[in-house]
Amino acid sequence: MQILVNGERLTTDAGSLEELCKRLGFAGAKIATAVNGCFVAAAARARTQLAEADEIEIVAPRQGG
Repeated sequence: MQILVNGERLTTDAGSLEELCKRLGFAGAKIATAVNGCFVAAAARARTQLAEADEIEIVAPRQGG
């Protein structure tokens, strides 16, 4: 399926948001996620199913000032 991740088109067969995050190298990382503009808590990622044309945002915190 085709989805957008942080504005970039991506082809994936990941079924859940958690699976997608793992495949993108974010396993165990402290990140914030959203699907189609709605925040998805870490505890809900495994049960958040992905669908064609979903828009995913993955944001990692940054330090600095």
